[in-house]
Amino acid sequence: VQLAESGGGLVQVGASLRLSCVASGRTFNSSGMAWFRQAAGKEREFIGITNWSGQYTLYADSVKGRFTISRDNGKSTVYLQMNKLKVDDTAVYYCAANERSGYSGQYYYPPAEYEYSAWGQGTQVTVSS
Repeated sequence: VQLAESGGGLVQVGASLRLSCVASGRTFNSSGMAWFRQAAGKEREFIGITNWSGQYTLYADSVKGRFTISRDNGKSTVYLQMNKLKVDDTAVYYCAANERSGYSGQYYYPPAEYEYSAWGQGTQVTVSS
């Protein structure tokens, strides 16, 4: 599967933004899909992951209650809705596919990064004060 993010940009503190990640390939509908971010000079950070159906989602504590992951399997797209953005949310945001997850249910912990078989190129989100 190949992934392409879009929707990044420059916004002010408190604003909302929705990122999209479009997948090409036949395995999207049976893959867990995750979002990560990487701020300048920092390690890549897990944001959240949703299972193949979108019924179950696991979030990092840093974004819980502000960010929401959803997916539309008919459009082969996963979304990241970001609300109440903070300056600390400034980063390049990536989507990633956990193809080995198959038709699994709830994620109880984030998969290790080596378990993601595909990554997008990233989209920049900058939150200004």
